[in-house]
Amino acid sequence: MTAVAATTGPDILAPEFNADPYPFYAEMRERYPLYHHEVSGFWMVSRYRDVERIFKDGESFSSRNYEWQNEPIHGGRTMLQLDGREHSAHRNIVGPQFRGAYLEERVREIIEHTAHKLIDRFQADGHVDLREQFTKKFPLDVIMYMIGLPLEDHETFRRWVDLGIEFQSNFAGDPEVERRGLEAQAQFADYLTPIIADRRENPGEDLLSKMLEGSSDGITMEDWEVRAFTSLLVSAGGETTDNALASMVCRLLEDPEQMEAVRNDRSLITAALAETLRHSGPVQMIMRQAERDTALSGGVVPAGGTVACVLGAANRDPDQFADPDTFDIHRPDLNVAKAFNAAANHVEFALGRHFCVGAHLTRVEVDVAMDALLNRLPAMDFAPGFEADETGIFTRGPRHVDLVFQPAA
Repeated sequence: MTAVAATTGPDILAPEFNADPYPFYAEMRERYPLYHHEVSGFWMVSRYRDVERIFKDGESFSSRNYEWQNEPIHGGRTMLQLDGREHSAHRNIVGPQFRGAYLEERVREIIEHTAHKLIDRFQADGHVDLREQFTKKFPLDVIMYMIGLPLEDHETFRRWVDLGIEFQSNFAGDPEVERRGLEAQAQFADYLTPIIADRRENPGEDLLSKMLEGSSDGITMEDWEVRAFTSLLVSAGGETTDNALASMVCRLLEDPEQMEAVRNDRSLITAALAETLRHSGPVQMIMRQAERDTALSGGVVPAGGTVACVLGAANRDPDQFADPDTFDIHRPDLNVAKAFNAAANHVEFALGRHFCVGAHLTRVEVDVAMDALLNRLPAMDFAPGFEADETGIFTRGPRHVDLVFQPAA
């Protein structure tokens, strides 16, 4: 392996990149498919075939990067870091609550209740910032319901989630951002520890109790593991669905014909979500660690290097998707039927054994929420003069979604 990767390329920390990364993603794919970003230390990988390989090649690329990226903010190892028998056991303990009969028969009811409760608060107004008053609240309330945490603590959890995402996005190494994140983690641990102790003694039907009671292949979850995974659930469940739903509403309202198609055929909500994940994904980067010197397009990633899989670039790779910058819910080269399992042909949920355990929950949440919004906000459209302003280089979504609609009588 003699090819040397580029040492220059688009600066992911530049304001212009944050404002609109997609032209920079195109430059990455075409000119710098592998390059070393000096400030963050990441090896940036942007072509679909390389990102796909990294996610599926567990021998050459591991998730050991989460030891520094996720473990401090969650207070311990989570399922993201595990491999082999231990990973399978934890996934078997947690996974049934996020798919199948439990999701459809028990959790869907929670999701429906949450969506309508939030819409009740603004339906009579005729206008709403959907991001502030719905999408930021909705998935976090759902996951808190599922875990069995009091919803009156929503704002406290929202602050912890925001500080955790800020910590994980701290590619420039700002010590104040690190301090705030670790302080939030300590507060979360102090909050949850007595709740876990109580659920050990008085289990219920909630997800927290299921994790504490569950076992697989002789493996159970210790209190600290449950606490760390709960932190991950709150963070991931509260952030990604928020951005995905907000972005999907914007993409559909920007194309009235596609919005009308979804209004008339609600089965298209799933296709619209799958295309949003590909076109405007809420997670723009996922990291892996190279376990050996490995050749990719553009050069060699050295053993021990942190690889930034740029999902926003890979999902718009023209070698994988035709006319990739166009949002098209009828796209023939996106496999909607498999978009929420490990056989997906987009990379927003990763691929392989670490495919996102909450993918089906996201699908059901967005299906329920979008159906409710269309039913209860007649003539929903952007407020006059509004244009979506998106932000974020690690997670990404609209800052605001200002809408008008016919108020309820």
